[in-house]
Amino acid sequence: MTRVAVLAGGVGAARFLDGLVRIVPPTDVTAIVNVGDDMEWAGLHISPDLDTVTYTLADLVNPETGWGLRGESRRTLDRLSELGGPDWFMIGDLDLATHLYRTDRLSAGDPLSEITRDLTARLGLECVITPVTDDRLRTVVGTDQGELAFQDYFVRRRASDPVHALRFDGAETARPAPIVKHALAEADVIVVAPSNPFLSIDPLLSVRGVREQVTSNRAKVVAVSPIVGGQAVKGPAADILQSLGHDVSALGVARLYDDLAEVFVLDETDAALADVIAAETGMRVVVMPTLMTDVDAKMALARGTLEAALDVA
Repeated sequence: MTRVAVLAGGVGAARFLDGLVRIVPPTDVTAIVNVGDDMEWAGLHISPDLDTVTYTLADLVNPETGWGLRGESRRTLDRLSELGGPDWFMIGDLDLATHLYRTDRLSAGDPLSEITRDLTARLGLECVITPVTDDRLRTVVGTDQGELAFQDYFVRRRASDPVHALRFDGAETARPAPIVKHALAEADVIVVAPSNPFLSIDPLLSVRGVREQVTSNRAKVVAVSPIVGGQAVKGPAADILQSLGHDVSALGVARLYDDLAEVFVLDETDAALADVIAAETGMRVVVMPTLMTDVDAKMALARGTLEAALDVA
């Protein structure tokens, strides 16, 4: 039995988890998911990363986008647009049911972690998916246009603004969700998924005590680079590395994680960086294919990542 806790963002983490639950018993997997992307839209509470992870593991995700539901329609959104309502954020007709359910439960006083547990159980998932916190946590992006709420930056403005700073509103008081401390303490391996270091992983680590617990368990932490060949596999990670003054490469990511992880997984495209990363950060670098193009590739990456971590532990 290998118990695994995964620090997770959205699409990249969801794909990694999809491979992971195929090679270890799902009951031994806990996904600790970013909620810095959460927002209120048309009166509804939206949790994009939680939904992407849940839909992916339930085999419901839209395979073309990596988010949203397969076979989705947008009649409600189109009608909302006709009425002059907010239509810049894609909410499908089927997806809407998730947000209505979540918002109704939150309005009744139920914590987000409990709601997520019930949603995943109804979908037949055996792994644990939990928000990192039940408290309000929001990523705020500093740009030339001033501070933007994350979804305004990422969706409404299509991540077109250079990022000068990031802060996580609510982090000073946010507490880990009930299962988070236990999952990190009991895990044989902690994986930093191939998610955006700034927009997905940093919000997780900003919650009180989470960074400290991860760093104190550094010997069992393995991080997977989301940068391959100087490019982000998905999303604006490369642009943010550059705008915040970091090296736009897997080396730049490794420098961000050197206090967190004992092992760093590097794509074979960047094999030439392995010795430099090891010398500069002290991490053990393992080179393997990291592009998750199909189920076999997802499983191979998950298996290789666990083997690399357990070889150290």
